[in-house]
Amino acid sequence: MLPLDFILFLQIIIFLFITPGTPRIVIVSYSMNYGVQKCVWTALGDITANFTQATLVIFVLGTFFSDNPNVLNVFKWFGVIYLFYLSYDVYKSSPKSLDSKIITTKSFFSFFKDGFLVAGTSPKAWLFFPLIFPQFIDFNSNYVVQFFILILTYVVLDFISLIAYAFLAQKLITWIQANPKTINTISASVLVIIALIIIVTQQY
Repeated sequence: MLPLDFILFLQIIIFLFITPGTPRIVIVSYSMNYGVQKCVWTALGDITANFTQATLVIFVLGTFFSDNPNVLNVFKWFGVIYLFYLSYDVYKSSPKSLDSKIITTKSFFSFFKDGFLVAGTSPKAWLFFPLIFPQFIDFNSNYVVQFFILILTYVVLDFISLIAYAFLAQKLITWIQANPKTINTISASVLVIIALIIIVTQQY
């Protein structure tokens, strides 16, 4: 059984992943300083944190959503507000300097830990999973299967996007610094459109 509005879910996370947020900035920096192979461990730390966040949200709050379906409507509007905030944040953000001193003594665990902590302490992630993620699950049906479809889709695409950033680090950072507003404007506009779609299509 596919989750609710699975295509819309894909659209949301794809545009979140192409936005150069903190995890991608870290990946680009590490790729330039340590190489792509080390970035694999950072990406694994990132998706491990996201899997943990999603599991806590769904399996701690899942019964509550099933017993109180109207609460999802409240979460819907918080999610819409968050998407508008994120679009503004993306539009106003500017690429950071990635110059850093190369450190050659970092262990694989250190790279994993860095990825885990960056994703695990991200306010945006803690807003996404409680506010956006549950809206694509029907808690009156087999929500465990739906959860695994959503989270596996999320972590696989997240991992691929992080490694893609690592591979394209040199060209990517040059392009971003030369065109600092282009990708931000496009991503912000799409997030606004997605928020409007949620307002119109998702009713509880």
